[in-house]
Amino acid sequence: MEESSLKRTLLTTKHQAQGAKMAPFGGWLMPIQYEGIIAEHNWTRSSASLFDICHMGEFIISGTPEETGLDTILTVDLDKMESGRCHYGFMLNEDGGIIDDLVVYKIADDKWMLVVNAATTDKDEAHLKKHLSTGSSFENISQETAKLDLQGPLSRDVLTAVLGDGPGSLRYFGFGLFEILGEENVISRTGYTGELGYEIYISSQKAQQLWELLLKDDRVKPVGLGARDTLRLEMGYSLYGQDITEKTTPLEAGLEHFVDFNKDFIGKEALLKQKESGLAKRFICFAADSRRAPRHDYKIYSKEQEIGIVTSGTFSPSLSCGIGMGYVEADFDKIGTEITLKGEKSEIKAKICKRPFYKQGTARSDK
Repeated sequence: MEESSLKRTLLTTKHQAQGAKMAPFGGWLMPIQYEGIIAEHNWTRSSASLFDICHMGEFIISGTPEETGLDTILTVDLDKMESGRCHYGFMLNEDGGIIDDLVVYKIADDKWMLVVNAATTDKDEAHLKKHLSTGSSFENISQETAKLDLQGPLSRDVLTAVLGDGPGSLRYFGFGLFEILGEENVISRTGYTGELGYEIYISSQKAQQLWELLLKDDRVKPVGLGARDTLRLEMGYSLYGQDITEKTTPLEAGLEHFVDFNKDFIGKEALLKQKESGLAKRFICFAADSRRAPRHDYKIYSKEQEIGIVTSGTFSPSLSCGIGMGYVEADFDKIGTEITLKGEKSEIKAKICKRPFYKQGTARSDK
């Protein structure tokens, strides 16, 4: 993506003016933190935070699932979806490996939006074009589309104050078309942080204006990708490129419930064979017995035996201890199992636990 695109205006001027520390992320210059990761994390859990997620990719595919062949590319059963609903799912390769995790939006029976990860946008586009039916209508709208996420238990109140009552009536994993600054745009309610939250898709030309408008509310603060990572980790959400890749399957990642085996899709046969033969590795979550934070690529041990590797780790501001996720040999994945995490100069005692780590999130709240 070109650094001179309209999206850069918001990232390179407003964030720096607000004191953000910037760093490269997936080929983009992104705000990592403003006043500090822990403060921003806690603000999101208690109030409302505004995230710039403009780096994400967006595609529009026109035609029914049968006409386009889209249903065979995704693990989600598109025929079962209602208009105005969105679902989390995967694109897989023939071996069942995860090409990308994404959210699919059903705008109409013959119109779909896919929201994909920034670093995989080009790869995803190539995969879709390869497998969509000849003559299918595919449009990459990533460059002209900005994405701002408003997250936190007060986000509904803030959004209602700015845009009226409409968005506040959205159900969890629902979306609608709303007028924003003279444009009709998609607002959805999913909540990557585990809190009540909304994703606002707006033209790149209007992104800066909306950013400034939302930040006029004293309940809202800008938050960077550092806190976004600690928030998603407390929920046990997998990050593409770390926790899931083309070398891992949804079964190994503990995400089978996002795969509909009642339909055909690329990679299905490989997953069925893996089910039959059994998994060699399994995804785990673990909590440390101290505030020390495990890191990506730490080795996981059971007593003196190396059994796996850490894929994500951090200090949890909400739980005041180190938490993380990773993969271990299948015989060592039981809840309550004591493990040791070893880095080059660090050794941390931990215990395997269930996800999510943080259980007081408001994402599903209708109040």
